[in-house]
Order: sequence, then structure tokens, then C-alpha cells
Amino acid sequence: MDPISRRRFAQSGLAHCAGLGLLAGLPPWAAAQSAPASATQWAASWAGAPLDYLPLPIFPGLPAPPAERLSFGGQSLRQRMVSTLGGSLVRVRFSNLFGRQPLHVVEASVALSTGAEAVSPASLQRLRFGGRAVLTIAPGQEAWSDGTKLDVAAGQAVAVSYQVQAGTPFATRHLLATTSTVPGAAVMRADWRGAMPSQVNHVVTGLDVAARAAPRVIVAFGDSITQGAAGVSQESYPDRLAARLRDMPKSNGNGNGDANANANGNVGHGGFAVINAGIGGNRLLLDGTGPRALDRFKRDALGQSGVTHVLVLIGINDIGVSLPVPIQALSPTFRPATVEQLTAGLQQLIDQARQRGVKLLLGTITPFKGAAYWSEEKEVRRQALNRWIRGRQEVDGVIDFDEALRDPADPSAMRAACDSGDHLHPGPAGYAAMADAIDLRELRE
Repeated sequence: MDPISRRRFAQSGLAHCAGLGLLAGLPPWAAAQSAPASATQWAASWAGAPLDYLPLPIFPGLPAPPAERLSFGGQSLRQRMVSTLGGSLVRVRFSNLFGRQPLHVVEASVALSTGAEAVSPASLQRLRFGGRAVLTIAPGQEAWSDGTKLDVAAGQAVAVSYQVQAGTPFATRHLLATTSTVPGAAVMRADWRGAMPSQVNHVVTGLDVAARAAPRVIVAFGDSITQGAAGVSQESYPDRLAARLRDMPKSNGNGNGDANANANGNVGHGGFAVINAGIGGNRLLLDGTGPRALDRFKRDALGQSGVTHVLVLIGINDIGVSLPVPIQALSPTFRPATVEQLTAGLQQLIDQARQRGVKLLLGTITPFKGAAYWSEEKEVRRQALNRWIRGRQEVDGVIDFDEALRDPADPSAMRAACDSGDHLHPGPAGYAAMADAIDLRELRE
């Protein structure tokens, strides 16, 4: 469950419903790398969309939440993620986007993961930053490590270990990957037997691989329906899509073998990377869980290294979140989004992608009848928004996620076989159906 934000609750008038099962100079993303510029062609292979860390709020009349650590205590942290590209040279992004003081990374390493508590000793490499073993990141900024040799295959787990100066407040987090901790300095130790799992993923928000040929870098951008299950459980539609692309036959498109097919089974380019930029509870128009999609799209989608395609599925929380009418009158933030506001917001994302020359595929909003925040009036808005999405001629494609998941006997609801049980989020079969709804030919172009 994601921490509930006291500040966001006060700003938006709602709890973090995704965690409760109810919600689906230079700018920082363009900050100079700490490593010297080179001709290396970097491509995003994994990323987590960053948001600010805020502690659990205390509500009157309810038991206080368990005490939680609010700063780094000198421990070492190891974050495990899945690389969707293969290669032999990697770099890692460290983020202080939401920090209010400098972030001092004492040391860091990268290696192939062999489980929750260990890495391959032969692969363990110290990370450097402009040739140095330490890194300081100013508030609101991000930094990349130097390129580091690591032979990684597509679909293989990678671990980044790091230590932050003790006493540094928690600031920037993300909702993907898994993190474990051990006391003291252990960054260059392969075996972390007895490591404790962390409830929060901090600081490390990106893994790039040096591309031999230009890969297709596909960013799935959205809310909890895109984010899926945290960690490396392969329970999200971007995970399923990555697996489909890895398993794609070596073919030239006519059913014939192609001598130029690469080791990933892809033809004419350097393979496929699928980046999950979903944030559970995120909305298109308003801040809440993480910055609103309008504000984070340039960084989290268009800012990924080598991005070529973006799959956009966002808006269900804008439709679904509502408060009693008397409270809505207190602030525009509390009022439900109109279809006109949502279409204008999506159009902004479309325009930004076109300006960057990035192909954009727009997903229809999935059915959610039976979910805690569904109503007939909200269903009318969902259907109207989907009609607008299906009619877009200026996008590179429409992915009809609604059609892939809906119950033919009741199109407002998700098919039982695809439902996770809360009538809002898909289960494993639902995520597979979403991935299968994507025409892979659209991603090869």
C-alpha cells in the first residue's frame, strides 16, 4: 500500500485511493550528466516514475499509524529491477527531484541480481560519477552514473546498491522495483543474507543500456492500471507487452527468416524496451498521488533516453474521484473533471509528443462498473471520452483497452475473468488481454 499523503490530501481533498483499492537553468529531466559527453547511444531499459515521499497522515479518531523512519540511517540499500534491453554497458539515474537539501550518495554499485538478497559477485561493479565514487545532487535535480560494463540480457534482473549520507530526509521515491536494506556499508558486498525488505523505493529511478543499434523505446504512461503490481512480479500490461516483444519470432514480417534479426528476435533495429511510467492514483489534470500527468509527461515519458513510442492510458481517476456536492463547492480541485477538460488535457499530451517526433498511441478508458467510485453519471463521461479517443486521427494509433476487457453482457463492467476482484484493476488475465490488444506492428514503425 502506498503511503497516504497528508499534504496531497489537503490539496486534493482525497486519500490515496489507489493504495486503498479505490483508484486505478535546465529542467530536471534534462540536467547535465555527471559523466563526460560521448558518442554512446543510450536507451532507457527500466525506469520508475518519481514522486515525493510524504509520511502517513494522522486522522482524528483513528489509531495512529506505526512509527516510520523519515530519513536514511547510514544503511545500505539494494534495489532490484528488470532490464528490458540487453547490452554490455549500463548507467544508472539517481534522483533528488523532490529533495529540499543536497543528496549525498556515499557509494554505489551495479550487478546482476541472483535473488532478493544477493548478486553475482563476478558482475559486481562500483559506479562512478564523472570518475568519482561519490555523488552530490542538488535539490530538484537528477544525475547519471558513468557508463559501467555489465553484460545483461533482456528480461534479466539487475540490482543497484547504494548508501546515502546518514540523516538525509526521505524525499524522492517511486512505486516500482523492490528494495532491501542492511546496516552499514555493504555496497560492494555480494551476499546480503538477512537483508530486510523496504516499504519504499528511493532515489534510483532509471537504468539505461548502451544500444548497438537504435531500439524501440516504448513508454507506458498512466495510473495504477499501467503500474500494475510493484516489483518484479510481471503483473502489469507493460511487463506482459515486454514479454510479447521478446518472444516475437525472428521474421521479416512475411513469415520468412531474416538474417538481420538480432538476439532479441527483432528485425531492423536494436530490440524493444518497455518502460513503465505508471503511478497508482495519478490523475491527468490535478496533483494527487504524484504530479499530475500534464506536468510529468515531458519528464517521465518524453524524457526517457531514446524514447520512440508512448502508450497513454490516463483519466479514470479524474472521472472516478468525487466528493459530496457541498465539499465540491469549496474548491475547483474538488469538482469532477468534465469531458471537455479531459479531452483538452489529452490533446496537450498528443501535441507534445508530435512536437518531439515521438509516436503516441492512445488507450481507451477501461470499464469499472462495480468499483467503489463508479456511478451511472461517471459511466456516461467515460463513454463520451472513449468516443473522443476512438475518433482521434492525429494519433499514431488507438489501443482499445475498453474492448479488450469489457463484459459483452454488460459493457460498463469488466469481464469476470479479467477482473482482479475490485472491478477497477485487471488481474493477470486482464493484463494479458491488454497487452494482446496492442498491435505490435505499430511498435515496429
